[in-house]
Amino acid sequence: MPRPKSSQRSPEQANSAENPESARGLAIDTEGLNLTYGDGTEAVSNVSLEVPEGEFFGFLGPNGAGKTTSIKVFATLLKPTGGEVRVNGFDAEESPRRVRESIGYMAQETSVDEELTARENIRFACEAYGVPRDERDRRIDELLELVDLADVGDKKAEEFSGGMKKRLDAATALVHQPPLVFLDEPTTGLDPKARNRLWDYFRRINEQGTTIFLTTQYLEEADELCDRIAVILDGEIVATGSPDELKRRVGGEILDIDVEGDAGESEQAAEVARDTDLFEADATVEVTDEGITVTSKQARQRGTDLLVALRDEGLTVTGFNVRAPTLDDVFLAITGEHVEAVADDIPSEGTAEVDR
Repeated sequence: MPRPKSSQRSPEQANSAENPESARGLAIDTEGLNLTYGDGTEAVSNVSLEVPEGEFFGFLGPNGAGKTTSIKVFATLLKPTGGEVRVNGFDAEESPRRVRESIGYMAQETSVDEELTARENIRFACEAYGVPRDERDRRIDELLELVDLADVGDKKAEEFSGGMKKRLDAATALVHQPPLVFLDEPTTGLDPKARNRLWDYFRRINEQGTTIFLTTQYLEEADELCDRIAVILDGEIVATGSPDELKRRVGGEILDIDVEGDAGESEQAAEVARDTDLFEADATVEVTDEGITVTSKQARQRGTDLLVALRDEGLTVTGFNVRAPTLDDVFLAITGEHVEAVADDIPSEGTAEVDR
């Protein structure tokens, strides 16, 4: 169930009532969106989405799936080659300026000026977005506090860690209090502490009524933050629903079994699991680096029976666990492949920049 949202609304959200198209309560409304590049590459194919105002919506998929292309179309940075796109009630092709005035956009790469202080960066964004002069100081102080940078507001951004720069970048995207914010893989490359601080920040602005559209490769991030998720692969949406709804599509619980030995023993264990009558016909068995994974509605009831069968075949089980499915399991069930891991991009605790 979506989390209840605060009744607080930004001026832009209140003013959206003046736009009859936004009366439907949709922050994003696309139908049959297509984008084909000049070389014939079809980056997005027949994407249709409805994102209600106030929702925290996630776009989940691997590199090259079409996430960034879609978000750039919504932000009017790219023109679609087909379909209709409305953002905050405005037609993205007919009224691109009105769309840009009503959104915030945080790209994958930070756009802060490292020669400026945090306060100066936000002030520059206020000027660019036309924030009234007599409101700027108050707005700058509010944003520095919101992103936990108030104590370093007068330090140059070149002194900041990667996580601090990300938070400052997010603050500059919010100076005009947009009702809708696009976040394009905002935490890629951050250490866990920095990611968690950004998560807290995103939750806060969402609870204040801001609609958030998040693209991510992090399964945990989508599960933790989003009310609903769309899974995109090769430019097409292959599934949409809440995290819990998508997990139910896996069709059971997950039985992880670690087997002593090499790949040969794992393959043998998989054959035992497939050849027994322990599980229903549509149960799936996958070989892993450690052993096997069985997805079945009967995983919990029949797991110990499988352990006995493996022992009878002379295999040694070194680990056993029954768990609820994760979004990685969902992606595998829907598409036949795992989301590309990006954990290697996260610095280890010993090498990460300190995030304040």
